[in-house]
Amino acid sequence: MTEQSMSTDQETSLADLKQVVAEFVHERDWEQFHSPKNISMALAIEVAELMEHFQWISMDESRDCRDDADKLQEVSEELADCMCYLLAMANQLNLDISTSLLQKMKKNRLKYPAQEFQGRYGHKHQLSDVDPSQGDVD
Repeated sequence: MTEQSMSTDQETSLADLKQVVAEFVHERDWEQFHSPKNISMALAIEVAELMEHFQWISMDESRDCRDDADKLQEVSEELADCMCYLLAMANQLNLDISTSLLQKMKKNRLKYPAQEFQGRYGHKHQLSDVDPSQGDVD
């Protein structure tokens, strides 16, 4: 499957994306640099670049980027950079992302039961009754 034939989430599997990243890395002989340490550090930097788009704005303003094509493109590229490093990490460690995510969600469902956390966030010892319509929390 070529990158051109993979155009949407519905048409492209995680395995396909992992292969695209693996080929990109291999074509540049970057395997030598792709240790878990280096990839995790690069990921943190890319996540910070994604966060910059939302720094100092409200939750509502952050949602407004959906309506700004230029901003959405910039955010999309940062998100893609993050995803590339996540996929590279999975490749490096031979992790199956679907298995990892589903196992973690199973743990999260036990840790954060829907009835107890409906409309709330935080840990059990610090449940918050914040109204999400009120925007940012101090």
